[in-house]
Amino acid sequence: MRIAVLTALVSSGIFGIVPVIPSAGLVMSKAPQAEGAGGNSESRPAAPANPVVVELFTSEGCSDCPTADRLLYSLEQTQPVPGAEIIPLEQHVDYWDSEGWRDPFSSSQFTLRQRNYVYTFNLPTAYTPEMVVDGTAEFVGNDVHRALAAIVQAARLPKANLQIGQHAEAKSDPRNVSLRVSMAASNVWNAKHGADVLLAITEDNLPSNVTAGENAGAHMDHRAVVRELRVLGRVDSAGVFSAAPDLSLAGNWRRENLHVVAFVQDRSTRRILGASMLSLSAAE
Repeated sequence: MRIAVLTALVSSGIFGIVPVIPSAGLVMSKAPQAEGAGGNSESRPAAPANPVVVELFTSEGCSDCPTADRLLYSLEQTQPVPGAEIIPLEQHVDYWDSEGWRDPFSSSQFTLRQRNYVYTFNLPTAYTPEMVVDGTAEFVGNDVHRALAAIVQAARLPKANLQIGQHAEAKSDPRNVSLRVSMAASNVWNAKHGADVLLAITEDNLPSNVTAGENAGAHMDHRAVVRELRVLGRVDSAGVFSAAPDLSLAGNWRRENLHVVAFVQDRSTRRILGASMLSLSAAE
């Protein structure tokens, strides 16, 4: 089982912590029965996984952050919660940059986004590493127990059907990408105070050699690092949205490692109401 695999990896010391996997609320999937072995021989289409956005606020200047970075990567790779599609967003804050090492992926934009969560969750201050699941739960970012429990809970909630795709009429310049993002009205729409649709570009396989600060001497290989984050627009009162954004990819971004994530977020509660992810490598 995928949850057991994740537990074994963490317990073995890869993350530097020994978790207690919650027994309540986690549905452990059984191996499928072969036809004629007492099960239903008719194949049934699997229900689509519910997207769950997992944000990690981190910094290369923070000694507690590498274990959280690896946990986020493992959650993405193992997808340990049945019924959930975990969509990772690794956001590097900049308030550690004055502590001996400037994180090359840091941005004040991510610091501001984290501060908005500080206000939403009524926290005394921002901290790293912090993990936020679907905008509804926050906790120390290397806490696998809390991460799994929050993802299980988030996957149970209905989500709006937000779609993202690339225009068929691709431009000749591979650094320019035309997308379409849309959402139709549905009976699960409940953003009473309005919601925004945001678009993030993430990049995998970003190596970094840290030479100063708390992690001096460490080699890091980051994944799902947010390179760009923008608001596409506001969803109308019926839960309908449509946009056709154009992306201009920076020259130092490797397209084969890029993903585009679209998600809709309640302006008041900060709950993420729907999400979708597209690989730009597959879309070429």
